[in-house]
Amino acid sequence: MADIAFLPAKRLAAMIRSGKISCLELLDHYLARIEKYDTRLNAVVVRDFDRARKRARALDRAGDKAGPLYGVPMTVKESYDVEGLPTTWGVVEKRHQIAERNALAVDRLIAAGAVIFGKTNVPRMLGDWQSFNEIYGTTNNPWNLAHAPGGSSGGGAAALAAGLTGLETGSDIGGSIRQPAHACGVFGHKPTWGLLPPRGHAPVPGIAAMTDISVIGPLARSADDLLLAFNAEAGPDETDTALTYNLPAPRVAGLKGLRVAVWPEDAATHTDAEITAQLHALARHLRREGAKVSVTARPAFKPAEAFEVYLELLSAALTARATAEDLARIARHVAGLAADDRSADAVIARATGMSHGAWVGENERRHRMRRAWAAFFREWDVLLCPVHALPALPHRHDAPTTQLRIAVNGTEIPWNDMLFWPGVTCAFLLPASTAPLGVTKAGLPIGVQIVGPSYGDRTTLAVARMLEKSWRAFVPPPGYDG
Repeated sequence: MADIAFLPAKRLAAMIRSGKISCLELLDHYLARIEKYDTRLNAVVVRDFDRARKRARALDRAGDKAGPLYGVPMTVKESYDVEGLPTTWGVVEKRHQIAERNALAVDRLIAAGAVIFGKTNVPRMLGDWQSFNEIYGTTNNPWNLAHAPGGSSGGGAAALAAGLTGLETGSDIGGSIRQPAHACGVFGHKPTWGLLPPRGHAPVPGIAAMTDISVIGPLARSADDLLLAFNAEAGPDETDTALTYNLPAPRVAGLKGLRVAVWPEDAATHTDAEITAQLHALARHLRREGAKVSVTARPAFKPAEAFEVYLELLSAALTARATAEDLARIARHVAGLAADDRSADAVIARATGMSHGAWVGENERRHRMRRAWAAFFREWDVLLCPVHALPALPHRHDAPTTQLRIAVNGTEIPWNDMLFWPGVTCAFLLPASTAPLGVTKAGLPIGVQIVGPSYGDRTTLAVARMLEKSWRAFVPPPGYDG
């Protein structure tokens, strides 16, 4: 029964409906795998096995098995509220913060038939491409335990890749769905901003306003599963009582005739040569399949300026999460910056606590660039680009991220300069799906970022499915097949 753990959630639900396996049997299979493998990964850090078994038994007794996720065992990122479980965001002071009700997305996944049995690890305040904190410890990448599974939805990506869960839902403001999917060789989707309401996903209980740029969204082992989970979670918050969603259908049905811009590297940032090479190889494959492909088409703005807009808006968004201690530390950091320091950390730090007038100015720059993106997507269906500068990162717990440096193609750069590829699309509220791209010579998976126009989620998800069928599907890491 080992292979069943790696099946897509869509197939798992179909097997339960057909009677090939019961909800409880499937759940117990995943729980047994957690007992066997999670000691080496530390991915599922909050466990709710008893309640999950009770729900699985109830589903097995139920007559109506229509839910698209019927009986699928799944986990959620630790930052989601699940009634009766802690929601700490990896912050020691929040260790005893117990959720009084489910996040809206959790309720919707349960309504779709899912069996939620635990929560997965995150970095402190979701602020790293590693997943470690003082409460739950460090999560390892199943492809190489010396590397991180990504962050901040790293625990979920590791659990999916190792066959410890059937589905996962995460969140993303700086690559936190896309980069873990890339680092663990799975699929992820960062929706258009606002499509999936984040009620119950907040560092402080009861927050009503959505955070700028930030989204919630699924991770999975197949593109079809992303669509199932996306459909389950999408829809307006009850506050928006008159709103309905009617998203455009995918622009094309297959690779033939698909208009694809490929952006494999950029002078404004550093990108691992193996990632760039595999994107060029994918471009050649798409041409052979009948797609219209350009490796030079770009939106009509300077990428470095778009990155700067993202960093300043990100700083404004994160200020709401900052404590007085955080703000004091940032102020000391700014005082010591060199005048010519234009690193990502410096831009973010200088923008911390910006005035409302300054934010309005940055927002205007953002929306002018959104118009450039819209014009670009009138000519091109999707843009393919790196998810991140590097494959899965080595564990680095020796200093805060603002003090870390890492080599890309032999050049050392500040750790947070790797925000370029996640951020150059993220600030502009666009959807972006991540699909497996390949494996490096060192045996680490890498992904491709599939970016589309605002509310073009069904197109990016459809292209992820096309690449899954034509280029590369999920492949389990070695050592988890027993």
